[in-house]
Amino acid sequence: MLNMINVDVTLEGDEGQVEVLKEINLTLEEKKIYVMTGPNGGGKSSIAKTIMGIYQPSGGQILLDGMDITNKGITERARLGIGYAFQMPPRFKGMKVRDMLTLASGSANLANQCDLLYDVGLCSQDYLDREINASFSGGELKRIEIASILARNLKVAVFDEPEAGIDLWSFQKLTETFENLNAKHNTTIVIISHQERILRLADQVIVVANGMIDEITGKEEILSEIERLDSECRCRQDCIKGGPENAECN
Repeated sequence: MLNMINVDVTLEGDEGQVEVLKEINLTLEEKKIYVMTGPNGGGKSSIAKTIMGIYQPSGGQILLDGMDITNKGITERARLGIGYAFQMPPRFKGMKVRDMLTLASGSANLANQCDLLYDVGLCSQDYLDREINASFSGGELKRIEIASILARNLKVAVFDEPEAGIDLWSFQKLTETFENLNAKHNTTIVIISHQERILRLADQVIVVANGMIDEITGKEEILSEIERLDSECRCRQDCIKGGPENAECN
């Protein structure tokens, strides 16, 4: 469905040009959940922004259903069915939830808007006529943004650390929303996350480091490695037990 072939990205930095992505080769298939993980600054968000067209490749090729979209911008890619959910969703002063869903779907159909909010765990009676402002919690904003993505019936939906800044209850609803999105739609879902619960949703895990794809593997391998580190790391065990201040990882 979406292919990145030998994609390089070079950006202008404070001290000149910086190569942020090198020879990215990636195939994303329809109706699968991919979780991108790896060290901070390794290139995860850069890959996501390159898929969306926020960053333009300096080399290589990007194909969507066989169509070359390498040189297409954000608006053109959005029209073709690619969407991007920012780590911190924007608030729109003066815009109500129903207005945002109408813009996203191209329809003011009330029943459809109610269904969209229900799918993300929100009651339409409580939210449709609310202005998207500072009164919304981080979790509410995330779910409304996801509802707008559901409204567009995208081919590829990219979520940049969707769990950032939300409470535990909202995080649980967020994982349920991704499961529902995957069950009801053919959308390819890409989630940037370090969270174990998000990793458990993955059909495949993409590990990114140093501007390159380090490996593409199943979630079982990643989760077993996390469990191994948890069992071997003495400081984690001591913290759980309320251990000494000098606890260290071996």
